[in-house]
Amino acid sequence: MKSNPINNLFFQFFKIFCGANKAILKNNLIFVFTMNKTEAISNINKRASLKEPFLFVINYKMDNCLVLSPEDACLQNILFNFNGIKNYHYEQLIATNIKFKKHPVEFAKYLDAFNKVQKHLNRGNSYLVNLTFPTPVETNLSLSDIFYSAFAKYKLLMKDRFMVFSPESFVKIENGEISTYPMKGTIDAGEPNATEKLLTNKKELAEHATIVDLLRNDLSKTATNVRVEKFRYIDEIKASGKQLLQVSSKITGTLPGNYHENLGNILFEMLPAGSVTGAPKTKTLEIIAEAENYSRGFYTGIAGYFDGQNLDSCVLIRFIENHNGKLFYKSGGGITSQSNAKQEYWELIDKIYVPVS
Repeated sequence: MKSNPINNLFFQFFKIFCGANKAILKNNLIFVFTMNKTEAISNINKRASLKEPFLFVINYKMDNCLVLSPEDACLQNILFNFNGIKNYHYEQLIATNIKFKKHPVEFAKYLDAFNKVQKHLNRGNSYLVNLTFPTPVETNLSLSDIFYSAFAKYKLLMKDRFMVFSPESFVKIENGEISTYPMKGTIDAGEPNATEKLLTNKKELAEHATIVDLLRNDLSKTATNVRVEKFRYIDEIKASGKQLLQVSSKITGTLPGNYHENLGNILFEMLPAGSVTGAPKTKTLEIIAEAENYSRGFYTGIAGYFDGQNLDSCVLIRFIENHNGKLFYKSGGGITSQSNAKQEYWELIDKIYVPVS
């Protein structure tokens, strides 16, 4: 998302404002007022029509949404950095002996959920199901430590609740053009011939093609001239102690001239995000609820920023949540009829990391 001098000047002032209030915020109880789907759509439409900048955070079920001015986000102790647009002073973590230990779900429990998904896939109820699990993790870092020091395209911190360091763009809007970037397919970059293995894997190709088709259809609900501009390009992701390769595509369409007036409707037409659900979406959501048997919460929802003209947003993956003082990392992957349970299980585990050094 391109910035302009006015926005840059505003954010220079805003960083000072947030920094000056940081100590006060830490010693006060902050209440975050959320909205339902209908309220969020109306609020986004109103703010976008007036060309007002705002942050939005929408949970997986779309029944817990925040739409806030950047000032209010700061007051609510919500910090973000979306491709360099941020509302805080940068603080680099200086630490040694970083500890990060994960306690993945037992394979037997994962296999039970995997088999439930396979039953539906074999019956033709779905072509692709994104199966996820929460993993308890132990670390000597706080959520704030991880947020400030993590290397990621998108970062979001809800103080004492959760933080996200997402590599996956959801929707970008620039000059009336809307683009979405589904990310499907992961491999350890250290494997021999990793790029070739990933791009030639039939299961990964089928999974990615399914999601590209789904997202193309989602875009077609509100945009015209929808096309796949880039199909299956490689992103390199920094993980703790290793590098991951992930495959993305870019799909673009043209919005009507008055799209600002309906920006909320446009966003919610595409939710929940296809790359973290599956296809066909409606039935797949039912399968996910049956197989996972836990609340995703804000995990696999979306968050983004509208600067008054353009919009940038991400899928809320690479997600660590504080639940009653214990940290849980939520992760998963796409399951097809060609999936191997052991491989999918280890992919879920590989995605549990913190990108700090």
